[in-house]
Amino acid sequence: MRNAEIPSLHPSTRLIPSRKRIALVAHDNQKEKMASWASKHRTRLIEHELYATAHTADIIAGVLNAPVFRFLSGPLGGDQQIGSRIAESRIDVLIFFWDPLGHQPHDSDVKALLRLATAWNIPNACNAATADCIISSPLFDAEPQAVGEFPNQKSAAEVAPTWTRNTAIRAKKVNLPKTSLY
Repeated sequence: MRNAEIPSLHPSTRLIPSRKRIALVAHDNQKEKMASWASKHRTRLIEHELYATAHTADIIAGVLNAPVFRFLSGPLGGDQQIGSRIAESRIDVLIFFWDPLGHQPHDSDVKALLRLATAWNIPNACNAATADCIISSPLFDAEPQAVGEFPNQKSAAEVAPTWTRNTAIRAKKVNLPKTSLY
């Protein structure tokens, strides 16, 4: 249940503060890249509140000589802790250097975290090039603003009835039961 003091906003409508709450996550073989990226952007990063999963937090705090809020290790719930904060509008940016070629024991948590960042419309980067674009954007320093849906974009509530109706029509055409998962 949401805190009564915090207004419930649609995931794509949220207030982005000028002092950002930035979550930094890096898989083991990406930690060196994250440390290098953070060092390169030290001046910008220390102006904001930094959050990271366990070992990444230790590395970033050392590189930046700045405080970093430490979550659990990713596989032990840290990814989920960050995801929870995203859903509560308490993380504004996600920089997640994940390993695209390696198998992670917590792949489902990784996918869930990236899904939440996208669903809640927060800037997120999975590599140094995209992270550079985010942190160097003039919008990054903008005054607090509401990030909302595009004027002509349909909400999920508007799309769902159409999708359900069209799915039912297609199901009839191919003689599949309406409860089919396909």
